[in-house]
Amino acid sequence: MGADRLFLLLGSLSGFAGVALGAFAAHGLRGRLSPEMLDIFEVGVRYQMYHALGLLAVALAFGRWPRPELLAAGWSFVVGTLVFSGTLYVLSLSGIRWLGAVTPIGGLAFLVGWLSLAWGAWKG
Repeated sequence: MGADRLFLLLGSLSGFAGVALGAFAAHGLRGRLSPEMLDIFEVGVRYQMYHALGLLAVALAFGRWPRPELLAAGWSFVVGTLVFSGTLYVLSLSGIRWLGAVTPIGGLAFLVGWLSLAWGAWKG
């Protein structure tokens, strides 16, 4: 499987999971989590959805211009989603506060991904 198809697959699955997790938050967690923890969970969902769309953009771009910067963008979005959104999900459900210190690593991966996407588009 080529990287373009892989990122299309991962972006689609991430978007699916984002919608499912958003519905879970709205219908299953409301009333079970404090408003603060529910907000944290919803930030994770929001950023997962943004970067699912980003992965779709990477897939389209990589199919046209197969550049290493675009490969870096895709993997940065994957890592960012796992670390940023993942730590927010676990933090909000478990209350383990120290995970908040790990979350910015995922945010940094998102930033690297967007810059890599921009650079790949510029060079492509």
